[in-house]
Amino acid sequence: MAWQRPDGRQPDELRPVRFERHFTRYAAGSVLAHSGNTCVLCTVTVQPGVPKFLEGSGQGWLTAEYRMLPAATLQRQPREFMKLSGRTQEIQRLIGRSLRAALDMKVLGERTLTIDADVLQADAGTRTASITGGFVALSDAIDTLLQSGELTSSPIRHQIAAVSVGLLDGEPFLDLDYTEDAAATTDFNVVLNDELGLIELQGTAEEGSFTRAQLDRMLDVAEKGIKTLMQLQRQALQQPHS
Repeated sequence: MAWQRPDGRQPDELRPVRFERHFTRYAAGSVLAHSGNTCVLCTVTVQPGVPKFLEGSGQGWLTAEYRMLPAATLQRQPREFMKLSGRTQEIQRLIGRSLRAALDMKVLGERTLTIDADVLQADAGTRTASITGGFVALSDAIDTLLQSGELTSSPIRHQIAAVSVGLLDGEPFLDLDYTEDAAATTDFNVVLNDELGLIELQGTAEEGSFTRAQLDRMLDVAEKGIKTLMQLQRQALQQPHS
């Protein structure tokens, strides 16, 4: 029997996606990204200077921090302070790598952008929502720098988005919610740029293995979803700031 999605979506259909821009007052860019019941607050701050290994190079830097609020899940999760879990470290490195791929660091100059992704509510897909929403916040932060005159040209060279895809009963399904993520025999996170260039693939067989043909089908479904996400990002960024 084929997998029936709990919310009635088609296998290649995204959850409802929405970006609330300028969600906070003080960040250079801030977006509350909604993907179904997953909500992530993505903010971008700008600081002068770069890590020591880049000092004097004329290049900028982008880094990311990721946290999940205690009540983001059904069972309260303890706050992470000095000791971060391996999962948290891995996710924030993924966000940083993905969004660095958007930028020409020479054009950015010797300043550091920090992406903070704070999960307010988790129903799977928090890392992909952090990347997709993080790009919208990053775009607004760069616009802030351009409007203030700190930058004279935009360092953004690529649009970035990410989505999950998995195998359920041997078939690919896009943008898994928690129920589907827990049941999937294979789970992938896919990050692409606007030329559909691969930035990162994270995937594993939770049970057994998967075939090359199944991988190709999962990537086709992910690519379709990311094209839609990029269209939604562009639409959000075209909306005037009220």
